[in-house]
Amino acid sequence: MADVAKVVTIIGSSPESFAKAADAAVQEAAKTLRGITGADVVSMSAVVEGDRITSYRTTVNIAFGVERSG
Repeated sequence: MADVAKVVTIIGSSPESFAKAADAAVQEAAKTLRGITGADVVSMSAVVEGDRITSYRTTVNIAFGVERSG
């Protein structure tokens, strides 16, 4: 039987870096999803205020296994 995964898209943010924004997305997903197998950063953006980046954002596709009963 083939493995099946489901993907959800989450946006993470951090005042520190894109990496921390991606990590925040994975940590938030892990609160409600079991069996996360991968994370794919599909885009990055930033909020700029007064010539400085104040918030980093990443859009992340989170893959996790599909649980089957029976």
